[in-house]
Amino acid sequence: MTPTLAALKRYAIARTFFAPRPLSDALDTLGFVQADPIRAPARAQDLILRHRVPGYRAGDLERAYPGLEIDEDFFVNYGFLSRRAQALMHPRGGLRRWVRPGRKVGEAVLAFVRETGAVHPRDVDARFAHGAVTNYWGGSSSATTHVLDHLHYRGLLRVTRRDAGIRIYAARDVWAAPDGAVERRLRQDALVDLAVALYAPVPSATLAWLVRRLQYAAPQWTAQVPQILARAKRRLATATIEGVHWFWPAGESLDVAPAESRVRLLAPFDPLVWDRRRFEAFWEWPYRFEAYTPAPKRQYGYYALPVLWREQIVGWATVTRDGDAWQVRTGFASGRAPRDPAFRPALDADVAALRHFLGGEPERTRR
Repeated sequence: MTPTLAALKRYAIARTFFAPRPLSDALDTLGFVQADPIRAPARAQDLILRHRVPGYRAGDLERAYPGLEIDEDFFVNYGFLSRRAQALMHPRGGLRRWVRPGRKVGEAVLAFVRETGAVHPRDVDARFAHGAVTNYWGGSSSATTHVLDHLHYRGLLRVTRRDAGIRIYAARDVWAAPDGAVERRLRQDALVDLAVALYAPVPSATLAWLVRRLQYAAPQWTAQVPQILARAKRRLATATIEGVHWFWPAGESLDVAPAESRVRLLAPFDPLVWDRRRFEAFWEWPYRFEAYTPAPKRQYGYYALPVLWREQIVGWATVTRDGDAWQVRTGFASGRAPRDPAFRPALDADVAALRHFLGGEPERTRR
């Protein structure tokens, strides 16, 4: 029997909000956690993990990072993933030319890091006295940062920890290349399966987009994207609903229990929210991340957190700090809060959980 869109939605919620577990286990289950530096009220990676790790507090990932079997790296976006998954992407080939100030400087920086051990970018800058370059956004950034970013992306450096949010780098061992065409295909398929497992179920357009994004995770396989996508479509479970082809991991049942009667304030990059195409198909309103939208044009707010109530994302919340107090304001896609009398106590419960997570006291919840 063909599944319904409601069944897909229930499945999406159930599989991403698994039973809370220790941080290392939650990271292993997710496979990848997207990172974002904005703190409004906390970084995206922390907001994602707070619903999946019992007792989680903002900053726990950064504090625990040196002792975890994970690394910062670029997957479909930048974030944290297991070293086992990271090894699927490296060594990265097919790269464009070196960014300024050039290959020789990059090789000298790498030699310096190998000789010194863990280094702060200012140590490298002091040694080589680099100037500035134009970054991706058109602004001016330290050339040191660009060289270190490039070495990190190539897999020659790893982030060992952060110091006040700044990456501390160390050299790493050489990656083992895939042993022949069969292992190469296995790695490619495993990367796709990791992405699909994180965001499933996905419509066909999102699946194609995810596979194309892997050219950043593994640029050496860019030319093989069409074959990788074709294999994925044959391998994954699929159904066509209202003219849209949906995909999810093979062997997983869509028959899951209804969602709990609780509210969750979600990160803009939470796996349930991340695919805006799927979001609108499931909940019939277009959530947008507006941190980079001019204030007069914002509809939801600088950093709006989608509000999940049972199996519906009913609106959004913004959290701002006023001295030592947190203020939470909510807006609703239908123009009003759900009428169910259980909603407001559930909202208050997640605001209280957010307060514990942030380590501060919210002043009040405004609706």
